Amino acid sequence: MKILENIDRMQGTERSRTGGQILVDQLIINGTDRVFCVPGESYLAVLDALYDRRDEIALVNARHEAGAANMAETYGKLTNLPGICFVTRGPGACHAAVGVHIAHQDSTPMILFIGQVDSGTMDREAFQEIDYRQMFGRVAKWVAQIDSAKRIPEYLARAFRVATSGRPGPVVLAIPEDVLAEKLVVPDARRVEPIAFGVSEEQLRAVGERLSAAQRPLAIVGGSGWTRQACDDFRHFAEANGLPVATSYRRQDVFDNRSPNFAGDLGTSGPVELIRRVKDADLLLVVGARLGEMTTQSYSLLPPSVRQVLVHVHPGADELGRVYQPDLALNLPPEAFASALRGAKWLDTKRLTAWRQAANADFLRANASPEGAGGLDMGQVLSALGDRLPEDFILTLDAGNHTHWPQRFLRYGRPNRQLGTTCGSMGYAVPAAVAASITYPDRLVIGCVGDGGFMMSGMELATAMQHGGKPIIILFNNSSYGTIRMHQEREYPGRVSGTDLVNPDFVGMGQVMGAYAERVSTTEAFFPAFERAVAAKRAALIEVVTEVEQITTRTTLTELRARKANNG
Repeated sequence: MKILENIDRMQGTERSRTGGQILVDQLIINGTDRVFCVPGESYLAVLDALYDRRDEIALVNARHEAGAANMAETYGKLTNLPGICFVTRGPGACHAAVGVHIAHQDSTPMILFIGQVDSGTMDREAFQEIDYRQMFGRVAKWVAQIDSAKRIPEYLARAFRVATSGRPGPVVLAIPEDVLAEKLVVPDARRVEPIAFGVSEEQLRAVGERLSAAQRPLAIVGGSGWTRQACDDFRHFAEANGLPVATSYRRQDVFDNRSPNFAGDLGTSGPVELIRRVKDADLLLVVGARLGEMTTQSYSLLPPSVRQVLVHVHPGADELGRVYQPDLALNLPPEAFASALRGAKWLDTKRLTAWRQAANADFLRANASPEGAGGLDMGQVLSALGDRLPEDFILTLDAGNHTHWPQRFLRYGRPNRQLGTTCGSMGYAVPAAVAASITYPDRLVIGCVGDGGFMMSGMELATAMQHGGKPIIILFNNSSYGTIRMHQEREYPGRVSGTDLVNPDFVGMGQVMGAYAERVSTTEAFFPAFERAVAAKRAALIEVVTEVEQITTRTTLTELRARKANNG
């Protein structure tokens, strides 16, 4: 019977299937091995089809649709394959919208499937009905509704193509529940294969000519779509040519931070000297990065009419010249460009020695391990933690000032990963860490989250416990929405409004969900607690009690108030 069943599956064109079965078969054809969801009655036919294919696709049921969408987005970041998420209509889709927004701004391949209301009740404002084309139209790369089961293979093939082509991003597909339940015979679509890109000799020559003429060149790398091989290729190129390299916001793992060519990250935690260095550069080689607001310091780092020679390499044609007009634009994904650079030697490394060494020295000086300050010094903790982490660790970041510590004091570079949203969405780190740990169960996964962010998605620790995830969550508790408190004190010093938090027993919360949990309030106590968390071999929570006074790694609330007073 099993043999006959497998033959039936291979000959999907000759057997009657529900829309849900057709959809799941297309996922398998395109290499999907895991999907994330919160179950809903609007796509029961899909859940039923997944039951039959449970040996081929793992189904992870999250506790909240935002968590499920963030897990799918994380999967997309880690694999460069579309993260797949299923949610129900109306409220489910609304909750999942945050993950779509993250995938859009982070250029992550993702497909969100929404169970839609029955076709016969549509356009009557039926129970939980929403027009998803309007709702997601400006957030996703493509939004559609599949109104005929016959066209499911066609739509799925296009969804995989759109999500992964050019600048990667999210696709949203709504499917009425009666379409998913309909039975019919329909041929499967072929597996979507990635488009092959090549770099012409003329393009390479043009890049080489501009680089070789530069006196103070600087590379900025970032964006999505970097494979480990691409990261290695670009590092070898930069080191062979003496080219200093900075990373865009929250893309520190693209370039090896231990390389003598690393200049730091352009974001919220890099060396302040890097800002001046970008302005002093006479050529910028930007690969993969969009040059968005965070990387360009609210577009103040570079004027729209860039003074430097700008060579911009990006997979999305619409991004080339969107804000900054490049002297040379290459519509290429990072992997294709980095591969083409193998063996290229265009720059005089001796001439650039002082420029490169100064850039790296700025980074090392700004990110050196701080002196002990008593109590719990997270700078000291994370500097020392970096020496104890395995080469392939994965770290997830939430939104908030607490992320300055892991961004500034840990070192990144493939195979380890730094996963954080570039859109500043709170509640991301915990579901992202859960997804990373489930996807790569043999790798150490750490999630850094603030007390505010944990209260938004901390219940996904229960998802980790159910599905065998073992992330270690470091919860920074300063009883405040810290980033907003920082802005508040800078603009309206002493007038604290809406940013204080009265928190529950976080350790008790973690333990109730089955995780290992403990609280830490001194530097010396952190590492024994961390070792116990690792040894627990299950999801773990380490609450670190920090002071809101130390609002960032470089300033305090008292200093912010004094600065405001001195400036009038």
